[in-house]
Amino acid sequence: MRPHKLRPLTRTGLLVSACILLYSILFYFSAGKAVNQDKSQVSDVSRLMPVKIKAIEKSNNEKQMIQTVRDAVDKNLKVSIAGKMHSQGGHTYYKDSIVLDMTGYDKIIHINPEKRTIRVQSGATWDDIQKAVNPLGLAVKVMQSQNIFTIGGSLSVNVHGRDIRNGSLISTVKSFRLLKPDGTIITVSRTENSSYFPYVIGGYGLFGIILDVDLELTKDELYKMRTTAMSYKDYPEYFKKKVSGDDEVRMHLARITTGPHGFLKDMYVTDYKLAKNQEDLSQYNTLKHDSGTMLTKPLLGLSRQFDWGKDRLWDLQQKYFLSKNGELITRNNVMRSESEFLEYENENDTDILQEYFVPVDHFTAYMDDLRDYLQKEELNLLNITIRYVEKDDEAVLSYSKSDMFALVLLINQGMSNEDKRATGKIIRKMVDLSLKYQGSYYLPYYHYPSKHQMERAYPRAKEFFEMKRKLDPEDAFMNYFYEDYGT
Repeated sequence: MRPHKLRPLTRTGLLVSACILLYSILFYFSAGKAVNQDKSQVSDVSRLMPVKIKAIEKSNNEKQMIQTVRDAVDKNLKVSIAGKMHSQGGHTYYKDSIVLDMTGYDKIIHINPEKRTIRVQSGATWDDIQKAVNPLGLAVKVMQSQNIFTIGGSLSVNVHGRDIRNGSLISTVKSFRLLKPDGTIITVSRTENSSYFPYVIGGYGLFGIILDVDLELTKDELYKMRTTAMSYKDYPEYFKKKVSGDDEVRMHLARITTGPHGFLKDMYVTDYKLAKNQEDLSQYNTLKHDSGTMLTKPLLGLSRQFDWGKDRLWDLQQKYFLSKNGELITRNNVMRSESEFLEYENENDTDILQEYFVPVDHFTAYMDDLRDYLQKEELNLLNITIRYVEKDDEAVLSYSKSDMFALVLLINQGMSNEDKRATGKIIRKMVDLSLKYQGSYYLPYYHYPSKHQMERAYPRAKEFFEMKRKLDPEDAFMNYFYEDYGT
C-alpha cells in the first residue's frame, strides 16, 4: 500500500506536534534533489512526458493566433493549446508541434452586474475573475477548488468543484468564441453553432482555440462552516440528509484518511451553510491568500516518505478543520483553496492526480473494495478529497452519468519506466473498480487507463472522436490524449 513501513507514533499533544513540525521543516529543506530541466523540452506538471516541440508561441493578439494556426496548417505542423499545463497526460502539447501559450491572453472584457455575467479571455485565471467580481458582490458559480487555472483550460476539461447546487462548468457557460482550424472564428452557444457546444467544452483543445467566454456568475454569500468527523459507512446517509437535503448548504468537501490508522475509513466533512445574517458579508469579503505553507508543505513531504507522516498530517488537518466549526467565510474565499503547498519537484519522483466518480448509493461498497485492493499493493497514496457532482449529460464526454461522489487521489510515484508500469497496473485496477460500480474516471490525467476502459467510462467516446475528425479532418489541433484514445 505504501513504501515505508515505520511504526506509527503514539504520543500526542502540543509537544509532539512541535517536534514533528521542527523535524518536518529540517527534512523539507535537507531532502530532495533539484530537477534538471532541459529547456529544449516541454512537459506538464507531472513531468512524466517530456517532449521536444517545434516552438512555444505566447500571444495576447487574436490576429497573431489566427496567423499562427494558418501557417501551421500550411506547413503541415500540429498546434497544441496550453494554459497552466496542469493536465497530466500530454493534453497541452505534442511532439514537434506549435504550442500556443494562452496565459497572456487574459483580459476581463466585460462584467454585467445586473445579469450576473462576465466575458473574459481564455488565458485569464479564476483568481483574475475573483479579483474583478468580488468588489461587486459577485462570485463564480463553478470552478476547481484552487483558483490558479485558466478559464480556457477549465472549459477544456469541463471542471467541477465544491458547489453542490451547480454541476460541472458547462452548466454556467452562455457562449464562447472559437478559432477553428481554417483560421475563421465563430460564436458558439446552445442556439448558435450549437453542434460545437457539447464537444468543445470537455473537448481537451481538439476542436480549436477558445478565445473568450461568457459565463454566468452568482451572488457572493456568507457561509457558516460545519465540520464533522465520521465513518465512511455513515457518509452517504449523512450527505443525503444533512447536505443535499438541506437547501441552505451551498458547498461541501470531504476527506478520508490515507494513513495506516483508519485507512480509507475515517473521514471528516466540511459543509458551508448559508449564514443567517448576510448583512455581515462586508466584514469577511477581503480575498484571502495562501497561508501556512511553511507547515503544510513539509508535512506533506513527510507523507511522501513515511506512514506515520500520513497519520500526523491527517491528525493535524482534522483538528484544524474541526476547530473551524462555526466560523464565517465568503463564497469567494471558499473557492480560493491553498495550492502552493502542493508544488513539488524532485528528479526521482513526482505527484500525480487521479479522479474516480462513483454513484452515491455505491460509495460504501466501493470503498470496501478499494481498501481491500490497495492494502495488497504498493501505492504511495498521499491524500483523497471527496466532492459531489450532479448528473450532467450535456457534455459529450460527461463524467457524471448520475449523481456522483468524486474522489480526487493525490499519488506519489517514481519517474522511471518501471515505476510508470507499476503505477499503471494499479490504476487500471482502480478504474475497473469504478466501472464495476457504474462509475467513471476523469480524463485530464496521465494515460494509464486503457482505450477499452475509456470507452466503457465514456459511452459517447467514439462519437466524440468521429466529430473531431469531421470538424478537423487534417488534425490541425493535436495532443497525446487524442493520439492515445482517438486514433
